[in-house]
Amino acid sequence: MRQRILVVEDETGISEPLAEHLEREGFQAEVAPDGATAMAAFRDRPFDLVLLDLMLPDRDGRDLAREIRGESPVPIIMLTARGEEVDRVVGLELGADDYVVKPFSVRELVARIRAVLRRHEARPSRRGVVQIGAIRLDRDSRTVTRNGEPVELAAKEFDLLQFLMDNAGRVARREEIMDEVWDPHWFGPTKTLDVHVSWLRKKIEDDPALPRYISTVRGVGFRFASREDLGADR
Repeated sequence: MRQRILVVEDETGISEPLAEHLEREGFQAEVAPDGATAMAAFRDRPFDLVLLDLMLPDRDGRDLAREIRGESPVPIIMLTARGEEVDRVVGLELGADDYVVKPFSVRELVARIRAVLRRHEARPSRRGVVQIGAIRLDRDSRTVTRNGEPVELAAKEFDLLQFLMDNAGRVARREEIMDEVWDPHWFGPTKTLDVHVSWLRKKIEDDPALPRYISTVRGVGFRFASREDLGADR
């Protein structure tokens, strides 16, 4: 069965030849010229990957990325005419798996698509709920509660928390976290990991300065407390 790709791009001079090339490469491509059409298609039928232009006529592509990521872990590759590092970082922070600047080589884009799909398929498919202490994470609905109260998390915050909770009780190395939660080809500063850990602590810890759930292992990485660590609180 051919993998389905949703191309969200309003410039027909780009979307139509790109869709034709993807079809020749063995994919099934569908074009959406704006955010509303894209979300209608996304909610109506399954896609294996989304190619998302940041500059759409009806809304900011970053907002659309947030909406898609809030509903699904489907891989997202952002397309944009802007190439500044800050834009790339913002795109990846929103949950995108890769970032391609226009004008781009179609051959390179197809290679990136295949690489992202391989990484996505190689990740273990975990579903259901994990609860440690007062923190309950639902992988399917991508929701988190603390003592039964909803915790609002950005896409990367959720991905980071899920990775840490799935590996509770062991130290996750910084490089491992960056590879799994961000991108093996991430070239931005690893300080972004520390920032996200800080944000998470403020949202799930009783006292972020004295964390019970996410501990820092200097020179190595981070460790999420196991149920055994929490004892009676588990």
